[in-house]
Amino acid sequence: MSDIYEFTAKSLGGEPISLDKYRGQVMLVVNTASHCGFTNQYAGLQALHQKFAPKLAVLGFPCNQFGQQEPGDSSEIGAFCQKNYGVEFQMFDKVEVNGAGADPIFKYLTEAAPGALGSKAVKWNFTKFLIDKDGKVLKRFAPNVAPEALEKEIAELVK
Repeated sequence: MSDIYEFTAKSLGGEPISLDKYRGQVMLVVNTASHCGFTNQYAGLQALHQKFAPKLAVLGFPCNQFGQQEPGDSSEIGAFCQKNYGVEFQMFDKVEVNGAGADPIFKYLTEAAPGALGSKAVKWNFTKFLIDKDGKVLKRFAPNVAPEALEKEIAELVK
């Protein structure tokens, strides 16, 4: 696929959602986990969602590939995010982000925005991909980059 809008992902509730739904919006795609040292970033992601929606779509993709830090099923993940962080942004069903079983969305994102030294692999939970309102993947942010650090860049993109 040559366009981010051609992909579809399943929500935590099991409904297919076409990423075409986000055409014209800036997107921040994040692989998440409920039992990670970076899990508190859900609060920062929610703050970005509240500040910039509907011009920004924060899209969370739970992943259990790093230290088995997302062991729950969809209902457990959704309940955790809501109860602990008041997450209102779109969360999707659990995916793999690396390897043969990697979700096609993450294969696309990692090709479009390689990591350090050109690595395609996602390093850890809470890796972030910023996509402009025309669907161009702009850059990848490492897990240790807090969502708040992206605020100025996002503000420029949503103008």
